[in-house]
Amino acid sequence: MAKITKSPWLLHYDGSSCNGCDIEVLACLTPVYDVERFGIINTGNPKHADIFLVTGGINEKNKAVVKQLYDQMPEPKVVVAVGICACNGGVFKDAYNIIGGVDKAIPVDVYVPGCAARPEAIIDGVVKALGVLDEKQKAFKAAKKQKGENK
Repeated sequence: MAKITKSPWLLHYDGSSCNGCDIEVLACLTPVYDVERFGIINTGNPKHADIFLVTGGINEKNKAVVKQLYDQMPEPKVVVAVGICACNGGVFKDAYNIIGGVDKAIPVDVYVPGCAARPEAIIDGVVKALGVLDEKQKAFKAAKKQKGENK
């Protein structure tokens, strides 16, 4: 696992789904799976979040909401698409209102397939997201430092 200097905060959003993956995400927070052992803190405020975990497909109605939540998150940030619906629309991809997976609205860093995604797979995806977040934090600090030197 990557070394993180502060506890990463996670924001969970459910798009158009059957809620199977949402139940598994909640299972990750229980003592049985305990995602908090990796320092993860669940939040409801995008302004505090480092990791954006999205379940379910994207439709025209929630596309703007997903984009708005993503835009409110501070840099650097990581997006995790959980479940096959979030990855590509899943069983709902041919429905009239589904435009596809999360990557149709915002850039995705980690994909966690499954229907419903197992808690172990979700935790594995979040741990991978921690590594991506660490890399982004280093690049962000380097860019900030370089920008400060160019003034």
